[in-house]
Amino acid sequence: MKYYLIAGEASGDINAAALMSSILKQDPDAEFRYWGGDEMGKIAPGLVKHYKNTSFMGFVEVFKNLKTIISLFKFCKKDILNYNPDKVIFIDYPGFNLRMAKWTKRKGFFNIYFIAPQVWAWKESRVKQINAYVDQLFVVLPFEKAFFAKHNIAAHYFGHPLKHRINKFIKDTTSNTKNKNGFIACFPGSRKQEIKSHMHIINAIAKKMPQQEFKVAAVKSVQSKIYEQKKEPNIKLVYNQNYELLCRAKSAIISSGTATLEAALFGVPQVVIYKGNPISYQIAKRIINLKYISLVNLLADSPVVSELIQSELTVDRLHEELSKLNQNDHRASMFNSYSSISSQLGEGNPCNKIAELILSV
Repeated sequence: MKYYLIAGEASGDINAAALMSSILKQDPDAEFRYWGGDEMGKIAPGLVKHYKNTSFMGFVEVFKNLKTIISLFKFCKKDILNYNPDKVIFIDYPGFNLRMAKWTKRKGFFNIYFIAPQVWAWKESRVKQINAYVDQLFVVLPFEKAFFAKHNIAAHYFGHPLKHRINKFIKDTTSNTKNKNGFIACFPGSRKQEIKSHMHIINAIAKKMPQQEFKVAAVKSVQSKIYEQKKEPNIKLVYNQNYELLCRAKSAIISSGTATLEAALFGVPQVVIYKGNPISYQIAKRIINLKYISLVNLLADSPVVSELIQSELTVDRLHEELSKLNQNDHRASMFNSYSSISSQLGEGNPCNKIAELILSV
């Protein structure tokens, strides 16, 4: 069977790779063509577009790159027609994928959505699009199944692939997760815009804490000069070793996103940060209906980790919150919440069950 997959960012690349691996176990003759990244490339050949060239974040950034985005749509449509897959699998990346799903549905392709758009956070009107254009929907957060059920959409939930991946890493690695080193792990994000913004504050806090070692989780798909600019001497860049860092870090500074949940599953105390384009932020603030921005707090439905957003993200506030992470009672409370969150995310490899359902239709 032939599959066409579209993943538009680093986390999508990782999750799509896990799904591809499970599909191959059950369908050894499977062929893939995809938009994604290096992780998918490790599973099978077929890369069309790398996410580093297709990922645009924020309203202003999308507007600035509108011409490029339109050309990507045209290219994708032509490429899908030429490849003529049996099934099209969309992985997150809703701004692009939902529009493409509308087109592929009209062309008669079978649409699968893995890691549903977060319509519970904003643009709930997209539920109608999902209902109209998606044949199979797979969610990775426990409350999403009930949310879609309210809209008469049958969503499948088997757990979060992240938990299985981290458990496997901990089991396979020689690192001892209890043997923490003294450094603070920093995850500034995966997109150029957010990395630029967050490296500025990471450099500033490193300057304020010259005796503290900071290790930044960097990605090779982003130019090194973005990380290196005005880098303080107590900052070390570590490329493509995110889990190794989380195994050893005593605490972490993490840009809102999947990494917040990864840190929780590794048991790393953290402060969540986010600072983006001011105009994009003001627009988002008015349309996003959420109490929290981190997956950890959303799953716990309480402020387990501190969130420093936009104007709240200052060197003094960050220093204050990092100091709290050294307090035993604060850490113990956070670890208890982490354990509760982990129990919600299922057991085993959910991608195996997802692949089984994909192949059964």
